[in-house]
Amino acid sequence: MENKNKKDNKEGKPGGPKFNTYWIYGVIALFLLALNFYSVSEGSKDPIAFNRLEKMISDEAVQKIVVINNKTAQIYIKESKLSDPEYQDAATSNLGGNRPQYWLEVGTPESFNEFLKNIQEEENIPRENWIYANFKTQQNWLTPLLGWVIPIIIFIGIWIFIMRRVGGGGGGPGAQIFNIGKSKATLFDQNSKVNVTFQDVAGLDEAKEEVMEVVDFLKNPKKYTSLGGKIPKGVLLVGPPGTGKTLLAKAVAGEADVPFFSISGSDFVEMFVGVGASRVRDLFKQAREKAPCIVFIDEIDAIGRARGRNSFQGGNDERENTLNQLLVEMDGFSTDKGVILMAATNRPDVLDTALLRPGRFDRQIGIDRPDLKGRESIFKVHLKTIKKADDINAYALAEMTPGFAGAEIANVCNEAALIAARRNKKAVDMDDFNYALDRVIGGLEKKNKLISPDEKKIIAYHEAGHAICGWYLEHASPLVKVTIVPRGIGTLGYAQYLPKEEYITRTEQLLDRMCMTFGGRAAEKIIFGKISTGAQNDLDQVTKMAYSMIAIFGMNDKVGQVSFYSMQQDQFQKPYSDETASLIDEEVRQMVQSQYKRAQVLLKDKKKELEVLANALLEKEVLLKSDVERLIGHPPHMTEKELKEHRHKQADIKLQNGIPNLKEKFTPDTEEEETEPTSDS
Repeated sequence: MENKNKKDNKEGKPGGPKFNTYWIYGVIALFLLALNFYSVSEGSKDPIAFNRLEKMISDEAVQKIVVINNKTAQIYIKESKLSDPEYQDAATSNLGGNRPQYWLEVGTPESFNEFLKNIQEEENIPRENWIYANFKTQQNWLTPLLGWVIPIIIFIGIWIFIMRRVGGGGGGPGAQIFNIGKSKATLFDQNSKVNVTFQDVAGLDEAKEEVMEVVDFLKNPKKYTSLGGKIPKGVLLVGPPGTGKTLLAKAVAGEADVPFFSISGSDFVEMFVGVGASRVRDLFKQAREKAPCIVFIDEIDAIGRARGRNSFQGGNDERENTLNQLLVEMDGFSTDKGVILMAATNRPDVLDTALLRPGRFDRQIGIDRPDLKGRESIFKVHLKTIKKADDINAYALAEMTPGFAGAEIANVCNEAALIAARRNKKAVDMDDFNYALDRVIGGLEKKNKLISPDEKKIIAYHEAGHAICGWYLEHASPLVKVTIVPRGIGTLGYAQYLPKEEYITRTEQLLDRMCMTFGGRAAEKIIFGKISTGAQNDLDQVTKMAYSMIAIFGMNDKVGQVSFYSMQQDQFQKPYSDETASLIDEEVRQMVQSQYKRAQVLLKDKKKELEVLANALLEKEVLLKSDVERLIGHPPHMTEKELKEHRHKQADIKLQNGIPNLKEKFTPDTEEEETEPTSDS
């Protein structure tokens, strides 16, 4: 076993120490230090006294005396005397050569010579045996040499350290001084595969088909080129944040049997001029060597913004240089090489038009927020990794989360699991998901927030006003829950609604939503005769909605069928005249005021129902849709068919989950249907 270890050490295997070039520098430094110590060591450790020298001279034990640089007297003892006991402390040298045994500091050469003469005369030593001092000048060349060599070595070491840090860290690839222009892309091939596959991507069926076709291009290129087709050069994934663009690219890396380069757009941008363009060149050079392959650039808007915007004359824009190099490289490589560029962004409006033209990004795949079916499939994917109870229904959870993106659904599932663990449960049930939705939508429950009875009454009537308006307006979203439990930052209560899966919105729907949003302030005005600051978020929503209807969607007769959406993006130039701006402001005020009055008229007519709902909120703090139905009846606009379906759904909910305790200490429960809050106070 011992012989085997020795063999491994000889062959440089992991069992033995690895050779490092820094060892050579260490050996040289130690040698210089030893040489310096050897050259400056002069005899014994400590200097001797003059009376000791007198004794040596009287015993005729001194062989010679050498004075170095008129300062240090080196005393050599005769070899025949070194064996005497009184010279046992004589200095010896392991380096060989004739070395002095003792030394002392002399004053001046004249005084030292006079001292030697007097001693030898007093001892009556024959003049032919006298010892004379031999004066020598000795230059120590190592000390001044190290004085200017060591600072240079330190400066070079600091420079190497800084350049390595700038060039991508020390020790690994790209750590050399001149590797700053190398690409930072991560390569995934047969040695480092990604575990994400298309089975892990749910709710993106259309986008997945497009991307799977790209993977098929690379696996079977002759299937398409034999008919005269060309493999697309670029695929751009466009969609809101959290919809799964990067996840889809990871699935491509996991499915494709070709090398996959992954890099972020910000990795191209550096403080040094020309680095971004150099990294683009190096990235495509590596891609051509690995072809067929896929290059994925995440957040391409970091380098792909439209050129010429916000640039100062005479300045050099490194980002534009990088974009120009990217455009050249995308045109440069031929289609038969099998190099496909994929990119993702949630800001397609800021990208340069030259980047989006056919021939560069031939395909643009839109990835939108998932619909009901897509959310259900996403929940099924995330529920696989959760230890769930039998009452968990993916379809019900999908109904409770309209407008949620894939990342938000993953967050809800994770929060539900954490809540179940906090409650010491063995499985995650629907009650945990209800509380997780409350926490994600409304924020953390503020159990210790002290609210005075007067403020609590104002909040109760405010939220009851929202609920009444939403209940009796035909085009308002159905109410799910209303609560006065404080949550999040500045949220003292809120009402939750279930918006329908719609892709277009009519004027009457928007007006009903504005009226419903004004329900809180209108209720305060009717009941208390005063208004409060609790409607700040409501006013913000209404104002944005009114300006959008008039200036973007063309829903006003006086302003006309015009839209200033794209032109409003320019901060330095107004897209309309001052007269048009005044007209828009006036129409917005009239529209907002009319809906506020409409909400007041509705609440005055339903004042009795408003007071019943507000008192119930003060008592229970949380009211579900079933509680509102029991208190004020069914919505007047619900058809017989919808009423039957609703009753069956309520019966199923009670059968599966039981009636929730609205005053549970840990959290108020929610209905099966749950949505984002439309208003809060």
